[in-house]
Parts: sequence; C-alpha cells; structure tokens
Amino acid sequence: MNKKHLVFIINPRSGVDRQKAIQHAIDTTLDLQQYSYEIQYTQYAKHGTVLAKEASAKGAYAVVAVGGDGSVNDIVAGLLDTDTCLAIIPKGSGNGMARTMGIPLKEQEAIAVINKGNVIKMDIGYANERPFISNAGVAFDALISRKFAKSVRRGFAMYSWLVTKYLWMYKAWKWDIEIDGKQLQEKAFIITVANGKQFGYNFQIAPDANWTDGLFDVVIIRNFPRILGGLIAFRAMNGSILKSPYVQHFRAREVVISHPQLRLMQTDGDAHECENKIRFTIKKGLQKVIVP
Repeated sequence: MNKKHLVFIINPRSGVDRQKAIQHAIDTTLDLQQYSYEIQYTQYAKHGTVLAKEASAKGAYAVVAVGGDGSVNDIVAGLLDTDTCLAIIPKGSGNGMARTMGIPLKEQEAIAVINKGNVIKMDIGYANERPFISNAGVAFDALISRKFAKSVRRGFAMYSWLVTKYLWMYKAWKWDIEIDGKQLQEKAFIITVANGKQFGYNFQIAPDANWTDGLFDVVIIRNFPRILGGLIAFRAMNGSILKSPYVQHFRAREVVISHPQLRLMQTDGDAHECENKIRFTIKKGLQKVIVP
C-alpha cells in the first residue's frame, strides 16, 4: 500500500522547544502505517505559500500548517485549486480557525485528528484578490492586528492590553457598506466579514458563522460608549455578542466596504495596506481540510 505523504510546515521562529514538541508528537502519535512525512521550515514571510505549492506539485496528500491563523492563511494560499488537503496543528497566538473547526490545541491530539483523516471542504473568502480562511476587517481589529504584529510579547495578556489601550483612543469612521447589493452607511467601531466564528482566544465575533455554507457572516459593531467595552467583550467571550443593541448581523455572498481614508485592513489577524474600497467574495467548498 502506498503511504499518503504529509508535509509539515513550521515557522522556525516558534522556538526550539516548540519544534521538539512537534517532533515528539509526530514520533509518538502519527500513524506511520498510513502516512509518510517530512518537515519543512519557513525562512521568510509568505514562504509557507511557496512550500505548500511545491508540496502539492510533488503530490503531497496533505500539508500540515503548524502555527496560527496567519501561518494557515499562507499555506492555504499555496493549496488553492489543488487536490492537496490542509491539516492544522494550532501553534499561534489566538488559533481562531482551529478553535472554530474544533481542532485540539495539544499537538498529540491534533495529530490524532490527522490519523482519523476526516476530510471536508471549507469555504475560502477573498478580500479583493487576497484569500482568507477565518475573517477580515477594516476598523479597530485591523489597528490591533498591526499593533500586535509589532509587539515583542505575544499571547492573550498582550492582546488584551492593546485592546484596552486603544479602545479609548480609536475614532470610529462612517463607512459605506454594501451587503449583497443593499447599501447602508454606518459609524462603526468594528466591521468583520467572517467565515470562521472568532478572532482567537475564544473571542467569538461571529458565533453563528458556518465555514461550509457559502456565506459570510457580516458583523458590525456600531460606535458605542467606551465604558461598555468590557460588556461587549464579555458578550463575545460567552457567544452572545449578536444580542448586543450595538451589533448588527447579516449573511451575504458579497460585501463591499469603502471609506476615502481606508488604508489598513486585516485578514486572518495579519495587518496590511489596502485600497480604499474592498470587495469581499466567497468560494464555497474550495479547500479540502482534515477536521475532527
């Protein structure tokens, strides 16, 4: 029987201890009757896309993204329109998409999911031509993504500190938004176009999102009294954010967001410069993924 080949792609900046933990998990848990494998390391930004594309071209059954949503995003970009599966070992800061999919955060348990080999097809979002797996946004979340990327420290404590600091400084803009052709204007603190349920850390910005239904969940948090920031965060953590009077929720196949001063957006937690008008589209069932 020919073994299915797995290519594990790891960011070496994740540290020697983490690399050893992954190797130990592979040695103790991976079903070597079923799979052969190799480990590759990214050397520069977006190298994961190149390595994933090469792995697929060589006939890999699956590419295993070892990292957070940003790393998964890079690897998916190299797998689109191929027959190669995505698998995830969540090792990022927030791990929003892995949590949405129910993939365990512990290495051995994540590999056990790969052993079972349950494959389904996930939707992929596009912000103009840029693919994303979990969510994209243009307002406060884009700012926090940029600040978080520049911070030396990672983790929930740092993320929370940045949110608390900039919550009071952020000035909400009045946005032009088009949702499946319906026009609206809204002074918004956050506008999220979501395929997955959360930003990470169980902060559920779109608790009803379904990443296989061919639809975005669009969540708009209108400008609110900042003193209520803690309450809105609490609602996000317990899955009730859509019940807030400051929140609007839509489902859509196509969303257009624009503002004359728009220069920054985030996709899957990575901030980058953008045009002042962004068209979001979704392709249903575009990528095969191994899930529990």
